[in-house]
Amino acid sequence: MPHFDIKQTRKGRGATYNPSNRFAPTHSETEDDGWWQEEMPTRLATVVSEERARSALAWNDSPDLAFDRSLNPYRGCEHGCIYCYARPSHAYWDMSPGIDFETRLIARSGLVDRLREEFCKRSYVCRPIAFSGNTDCYQPLEAERGTSREILGFLLECRHPVSIITKSALILRDLDLLGELTRRRLVRVSISLTSLDTELKRSLEPRAASPAARLRTVQRLHEAGIPVGVMVAPVIPGLTDHELDRLLAAARDAGAQWAGWTLLRLPREVAPLFEDWLEAHYPERARKVMSLVRQSRGGADYDSRFGTRMRGEGVFAELIAQRFDKICRRLGLNDPATSESRQLDVTAFRPPRAQGDLFE
Repeated sequence: MPHFDIKQTRKGRGATYNPSNRFAPTHSETEDDGWWQEEMPTRLATVVSEERARSALAWNDSPDLAFDRSLNPYRGCEHGCIYCYARPSHAYWDMSPGIDFETRLIARSGLVDRLREEFCKRSYVCRPIAFSGNTDCYQPLEAERGTSREILGFLLECRHPVSIITKSALILRDLDLLGELTRRRLVRVSISLTSLDTELKRSLEPRAASPAARLRTVQRLHEAGIPVGVMVAPVIPGLTDHELDRLLAAARDAGAQWAGWTLLRLPREVAPLFEDWLEAHYPERARKVMSLVRQSRGGADYDSRFGTRMRGEGVFAELIAQRFDKICRRLGLNDPATSESRQLDVTAFRPPRAQGDLFE
């Protein structure tokens, strides 16, 4: 598949161009030499390739994360969120973190088989799995593949706890499994919210669910008794931070029990992609937004240090943190009195080869 390096906005896609793969031995650039050139398509089709999984769980020891293992059924994400911190990972598959990330996807197969092997190891210790830690497990491809549903069914069978984060209403398809997992205290769900501005969402997260659809998803999950909260992620200085009050109030009214947040992260290729997106869609704000980002990152586009990469530092980052905590207290979100009831049960886990309860 060709790489499109001409910077132009394409309908339904977040990235404006394809940066070079940083691992490639050579890089090429498109130049206008005055001769006729074929016009690049404004609509790009999604292409899916297959990967037979050699392992299921990805492990981390980051002090910034509340989990030590995650599971990702798909590589790349058709939601196309321009700010996605997972974009640089696409370079490991010889593809660009730009348009390739949202148009050239990899569907992983055999994950339940790999999970079965990993769960049966004597050394395995049960703790909640983050589903997904990199790309959205309920992105549009899931409607066709059903891999996430298959995995949830297996986790229910093994009584293994799972924490889900998504910005897709497709999760409602699996209310039956989520209900059974909830009955056994094995699941909690976070819906990712960035903005209530529909026009902003169309370019920022082109193929993700609308803000209204995400709030309806929170409401439906709450009505079904599923523990649900929201992640305001990312907070984008100078672009979405002014919405914190309305976002959190809307989430609380929909039934969210808790809320978290992260500051915009721009690792590696994400920084030039995001800055180019700003110039294409919000040129009048671009300079201010990048200035605030750099003020919160020690003068750089990104700071990867543990302890600061999720929240930033400096006056502006501290103000966001204080505002967020104050709003949550006022709305009754993150109530310590109810936090214990949201803890997942790790004691009921049974390896897949263990005999089930005959009376269940």
